[in-house]
Amino acid sequence: MEAMEQSLSTAKRANVVGERVHVARQRAKPVVTQTDLVARLQIAGLNYMDQAKISRIENGERPVYDYVVALAHALNVSVAWLLGETD
Repeated sequence: MEAMEQSLSTAKRANVVGERVHVARQRAKPVVTQTDLVARLQIAGLNYMDQAKISRIENGERPVYDYVVALAHALNVSVAWLLGETD
């Protein structure tokens, strides 16, 4: 039991975006369903993504490993800049 709790704790630390994914889907006009999001991600080349994985990400059960966020903070730059979205 302790190992499972530790594993879930580690996964949650590796997924800071899950809750925000859910919020962003709900705020979108029209609302973006998990299925819609899967389709968008597959168009972007993430063919391994499915609705169950999106659900697990949003619930903090699937690690996302937000290295990009940690790198941006460590380097004192924005995530958008690090991803080449801004100059």
